[in-house]
Amino acid sequence: MPVFSPSTPADRKGAGFVRAVRAVSTVCGWVAAAFTVIALFVTCHMIFVRTVLGQSTIWQTEAVIYLMIAATVIGLPYVQKLRGHVNVDLIPLALPLRARRVLAYVVLSATIVVIALLAWHSMHIWLEAYDRNWKSSSVWAPRLWVPYLALPIGFGLFVLQLLADLVALATGIDAPFGAREA
Repeated sequence: MPVFSPSTPADRKGAGFVRAVRAVSTVCGWVAAAFTVIALFVTCHMIFVRTVLGQSTIWQTEAVIYLMIAATVIGLPYVQKLRGHVNVDLIPLALPLRARRVLAYVVLSATIVVIALLAWHSMHIWLEAYDRNWKSSSVWAPRLWVPYLALPIGFGLFVLQLLADLVALATGIDAPFGAREA
């Protein structure tokens, strides 16, 4: 295990990388929020067109679905940055610091592997949709590579945030599971 110097977390190696990735993750949070607000307005437009104007809608339902999926996936790095994902920390916080640190490395490493596989697979899906010029079977028929692009971007940036978390843990910027030894 590395020996930590009494320097501040901002002075440690890797702090610039961690700060940069966290800034990108914050932008992802803003983009995800914007997609959610846009989806809300599109839903309101759809309701207005159907109920007030008595017309059918063509693109709104599908657009809202794509926007909400994009908001969910692009928002993943921001939620990770805030530690907002489901976390059961009863056992990690009961462990001594050394065991807690080992568990944090195992959990982060396993998560990186799983999410990297999702990013890799979603990249293949996106490339296939792009190469074959797939379109939705709806009347609107948008090119599917456009909404599918959110998947490799979101999962890729999620992996980047997880790597920044690993660097922060290894350099002592962050404590394992957010709890320092008392």
